[in-house]
Amino acid sequence: MFSKSRINEPGPKQAGEPDVKPTPSEAPKSAGGMAAASSAPKPKAPASTLSNDLVVKGNMKSTGDIVIEGTVEGDIRAHMLTVGETATVKGEVVADDVVVNGRIIGRLRGLKVRLTATARVEGDIVHKTIAIESGAHFEGSVHRQEDPLNTTGKKVAGAAAAAKADS
Repeated sequence: MFSKSRINEPGPKQAGEPDVKPTPSEAPKSAGGMAAASSAPKPKAPASTLSNDLVVKGNMKSTGDIVIEGTVEGDIRAHMLTVGETATVKGEVVADDVVVNGRIIGRLRGLKVRLTATARVEGDIVHKTIAIESGAHFEGSVHRQEDPLNTTGKKVAGAAAAAKADS
């Protein structure tokens, strides 16, 4: 079922040599002292895609990229989120980069937010940078923050404002 690479195998055995295979700790090492295979950087994983016939009820969290074409009823947290034209998201969206082609019902937080001409957003948007194309439908408020992904900043700012009002 699996074939073994012959790259690291020793050459032909000499007469009288014991039949010993190297252990993983004896594997060839690079100049840095680590195994050669672990020195290469990991390739970026492809985006996780939810097709248009899929309905997800529950929260989603990923450190990678997500493309949604179906329906999600729950909160989403990702590095990059693309909401396709056929997609509907009902819940809070938090991502570094958000591109909305479909529909979001709920709060949207992102460093970079882009609403395309086919976007429909019903809820507040908290962003660092935003682009809204002509034709996009948006109902809610827009707030700019230096760190829109930090949900604790809102409470701290509110406490500071309340303290200032008391003095």
